Amino acid sequence: MGFGSYDESEQQQQTADEDDVDAVNVHQNDHDGQLSFESDASTDELVSQLGTMRDESDDADE
Repeated sequence: MGFGSYDESEQQQQTADEDDVDAVNVHQNDHDGQLSFESDASTDELVSQLGTMRDESDDADE
């Protein structure tokens, strides 16, 4: 067999197998609820931590 050739029986088998596969429902676990959390850290502390994490990420990329 040359480049790009295939066995027709293998192609037919793949097609038959694909018919048996169930479709994936990406909306099966959708959630319309709310999320909330409590923290003892102030907004300034959280923003500072975010800045530190970004700086560390930028240093790792270099």
